[in-house]
Amino acid sequence: MIAQLHLDAFKITLRDIGEIDVAQLHALSVAVGWPHRDSDWRVLLDLGQGIAAVDEIGRVVGTVMWQRYGAGFTMVGMLITSPRLQEHGAGRWLMERAHELNPGSVFGLTATHAARRLYRSMGYGHEQKILQCQGQVVGSPPPVRVEGTVRAMRAEDRESLLSLDRAATGCDRSAVFRRILPVSKGQVLVRNDEVVAFALCRRFGRERVIGPVIASAQEDAIAVCQPFVELHAGSFLRVDTPASHTAFVDFIVASGMQIYDSVTSMGLGRAPYAPVDPHGPRRMALASQALG
Repeated sequence: MIAQLHLDAFKITLRDIGEIDVAQLHALSVAVGWPHRDSDWRVLLDLGQGIAAVDEIGRVVGTVMWQRYGAGFTMVGMLITSPRLQEHGAGRWLMERAHELNPGSVFGLTATHAARRLYRSMGYGHEQKILQCQGQVVGSPPPVRVEGTVRAMRAEDRESLLSLDRAATGCDRSAVFRRILPVSKGQVLVRNDEVVAFALCRRFGRERVIGPVIASAQEDAIAVCQPFVELHAGSFLRVDTPASHTAFVDFIVASGMQIYDSVTSMGLGRAPYAPVDPHGPRRMALASQALG
């Protein structure tokens, strides 16, 4: 892959991101204050594809990645440009290349405040506010009462988790789950001998992140997240969740985590995470963007 762009005094060349040293990618994300570790980048590289913008002396000054969930849906992420290029259209150039390399696809992404205007100008809509909640857990709120039993995830639960996730998001994310399940702890809610909700927790960034969380009610989501909150009292946790899920947000804040920032889930063609059957039982996809 060879493409070049002249931005004022800068000559930028695009390369397959798989050819780039992880240390260079990590240095770029650190430069813009993103929490990704080397190992988080390796997970993303294992799961997806992307391009990197490299300057004339070999420095990585921009990236964009994508993961294909089936033939018709592509989730875009890790759009990063170095501060010196952010005023020169490099972000738009990278996004246009990502679109060109995935023809005919519907696209989804999670936009920072700085990038939201760019995405709107490119036709993205279907906006949903996502709260990034994080901080030191000071304690666990009183448990919620739900029908069923919360227990630790077992190996035989895998197909149930994939089925719930597909129903909630409209995407086949089985490749993602194959990568993150071995490094995650899980809690499931079993009702009438059926797994009806789950939450995963794993290392990411500074400490640990809870996500994805899939449930048909906020009380169910709280029930499967509560064991992780109790387990990590005194430690740093992160959870991302739609702002509209107020009961879940209240639970997270009551545990000691604070609303650190907000981002916007956006789609080009349709909403990024739409249920398979919009007229069936509604399942909420909480913290889905924590996959990347």
